[in-house]
Amino acid sequence: MESTPLLFISWDVGSIFRAALLLLGILIPLVVIHELGHFVAARIFNIKVLEFGIGFPPRVRGASFQKGETEYTLNWLPLGGFVRLLGEEDPSDPRSLAAASAGKRLIVLYAGVAMNVVLAILLLAVGFMIPRDRAMTMVEIVDVVPDSPAAEASVSGEMLDGSEPEQGLQPGDRVVEVEGRDIANPNELVYNARLSLGSTQEWIVNRQGALLDVEVYARFHPPPGEGSTGIQIAPPMTCADVDAQGNPINCELLYPYTESQWYWPWEAVPRGAQSLWETVVLTKNEIQVRVGGSSAGGAAGGNGEDAPVLTGPVGIADLTNQLVDQAGWRSLIEIAALLSLSLAVFNALPIPALDGGRALFVFIEIFRGGKRISPEREGLVHLIGMALLFSAIIVITYLDIARIVT
Repeated sequence: MESTPLLFISWDVGSIFRAALLLLGILIPLVVIHELGHFVAARIFNIKVLEFGIGFPPRVRGASFQKGETEYTLNWLPLGGFVRLLGEEDPSDPRSLAAASAGKRLIVLYAGVAMNVVLAILLLAVGFMIPRDRAMTMVEIVDVVPDSPAAEASVSGEMLDGSEPEQGLQPGDRVVEVEGRDIANPNELVYNARLSLGSTQEWIVNRQGALLDVEVYARFHPPPGEGSTGIQIAPPMTCADVDAQGNPINCELLYPYTESQWYWPWEAVPRGAQSLWETVVLTKNEIQVRVGGSSAGGAAGGNGEDAPVLTGPVGIADLTNQLVDQAGWRSLIEIAALLSLSLAVFNALPIPALDGGRALFVFIEIFRGGKRISPEREGLVHLIGMALLFSAIIVITYLDIARIVT
């Protein structure tokens, strides 16, 4: 009677332990790279670096050492890192950060952000260099919602018999291209359609052997269940029978093929940069969708599943664990790239205590013609910002735990 719960607890603890290790194994190198950007920029401009810390205090005893004028420390809270520079708000010492010119300070402050962006591009490039299978199942429209953008889409070209095509997307149409990109499976259609929400997209469809040009509008805020364009899609199937209700059963893919896809480094790096930019666009579109209080779920819009708008370390660890289970260990490359981008964007925000918050004071100084805000006031603002930031992390972590448990 007691062995079953013990096994369950053992599996649960093991899963939690793996999720934590995965997150730390990704996050710590990303933080080190970020802080290394600050460190190198400061050394270039002869700004004194007092401490290079991994994690947040308290310090781990026996895990610190001094090299030159910089102390390198390992700390117990592995949720970040820091480079402590001389005189971050006080310009009294000539080698302090505050004594450097405004331009040099901005370079030092944004160097970590730049490192994370470059690292994200390189990680995505590595992902493009690794061979992976691309599903070549094709994608077919199985249903079109009446009065939706798909039903009202403008179709041009001619059928094989020379007749004019019927207007609007039709069940049975196979999507070949979206905005000039080849579409080989449903996931690619959803991805590319979501890149251009709020605009009229140019598609090419195969209708009974004829290639037709289609102009279809992709909505930010469709009615529930309709998706951005108002279609339902699936790979073409062949079915051997129907059930008592007339629904097809014993179905198989009509085109159950895959192709191995990879790129040389000189091709992969530009694709990595493009993929990173598209991630930013997709994130912006998703925020715009959620701000409107609706979901662009459904075909050519997304999966319609609700996801937390904000997540913290626990939520990220849980998501990483799930993705590794579903997509394998190679997915860690993409996860690391997205986390690196997230660190860059988050640190660039004008929030006190973050890089962007400190840079904001430099911009204010420039706007005021070189007149600084007093070090005491700036330090107090950053202290309050740090306290609020840690409070937000605690609240988000609680919400993540509650979501996972329930």
